[in-house]
Amino acid sequence: MSNLKKMYHTMHTDPFPETLTLTLGQQTISYTKKTWDIDGTQMGLRYGENPDQPAALYAIASGALTLDGISFQQGQHKLVSALTEDNLIQFGKHPGKINLTDVDNGINILQYLTAKPAAIILKHNNPCGAAWSDDGLYPALAKAFTADRIAAFGGTIVVNRPVDKTCAQCITSSYFEVIAAPDYDDQAVELLKTKKNLRIIRIPALGHLEQVIGIPFLDIKSLLDGGLILQSSFCNRILNPADFLAAEATKDGTTYLARRPTTQEAEDLLFAWAVEAGVTSNSIIFARNGATIAIGTGEQDRVGCVELTIQKAYTKYADRLAFERHGLSLYELKEQGQTSADLAQALSAILQETKANKGGLPGSVLVSDGFFPFRDGVDLAIAQGVTAIAQPGGSIRDPEIIQAVNEAIPQVAMVFTGQRSFKH
Repeated sequence: MSNLKKMYHTMHTDPFPETLTLTLGQQTISYTKKTWDIDGTQMGLRYGENPDQPAALYAIASGALTLDGISFQQGQHKLVSALTEDNLIQFGKHPGKINLTDVDNGINILQYLTAKPAAIILKHNNPCGAAWSDDGLYPALAKAFTADRIAAFGGTIVVNRPVDKTCAQCITSSYFEVIAAPDYDDQAVELLKTKKNLRIIRIPALGHLEQVIGIPFLDIKSLLDGGLILQSSFCNRILNPADFLAAEATKDGTTYLARRPTTQEAEDLLFAWAVEAGVTSNSIIFARNGATIAIGTGEQDRVGCVELTIQKAYTKYADRLAFERHGLSLYELKEQGQTSADLAQALSAILQETKANKGGLPGSVLVSDGFFPFRDGVDLAIAQGVTAIAQPGGSIRDPEIIQAVNEAIPQVAMVFTGQRSFKH
């Protein structure tokens, strides 16, 4: 076992060149490889997605790209690829590919949440908990952590406001791999540094992400045979509640129109759709009061994703009760309940309460990154107490989908986004 552990600490020789040039027609972009001085040694990425995969980080050095009259990112916003030693307050085990792509996806989400202090916690390049708050960064961070305390373990935190001592206390109460913020106060840094393996990253541009919105980057997908697929990155068109479209469809001469969301529902849908930009499709998000309740990712069918996300909500709700009341995770409570009658009874009570409260889903909103091909997923969500839904629209069965929300008692709201948000 000790030999197996060594693979996570073994560094591979970096075979990648110092420079990279990308030529698209008559336009050329030059990149330079990023390394950092770590204890007197120049080091690049720790490794790629797995320890046996060498990797390198490149930043744009010169050049620009314009396609169809649209200018793409040119490295001007100084985000992940621009990190220097000054940005890396504490290297911990210095960053690998996953650490930086998690931070990058957190930024991808936060660019649409600049109006309020917001926190995103990510694992495996998906958000597991996200929240924003009018009351400051700490309430947002605490809600994001509470949303999925289990998955947050070992995760990456990305926030859009400076971290203070109270936020640092929240962060150090559990185990995280990375924290990225626009800045930190001295007390926060002192406290965070007690976690020696924590990578502490300062990215000032996190406080100015409104400047990034609407500027696409060149998204390159590599194929197994060495080929490439190039695409323009996703740009969220829903930047305020007024951008949602009325859920309306016509069939056989009859027009079906859904209820519009209330102000609070619309704000929660706006928040959840922003988070959706960073979730692997097929996906579903439940949210309420500016925080995610459960995030379902990477499923092959829409109704199945709704089912699994509901189950996740129940699990996270029960885990929260177990931790608040007994200082144990749900799984620890189940294990210890096998030998303790008192804990077995406590577990039974928590599971019954979770079922009665439907995992905290009543009053929540739902967003879906793709349209509903059938009404089954919508019916499942309504049965759990969802009050409003946002989805792209455009299904041949949109009239049936709208009928589903209109038949609900009380009537459920629905809006269309007018765009899909798939991410692969």
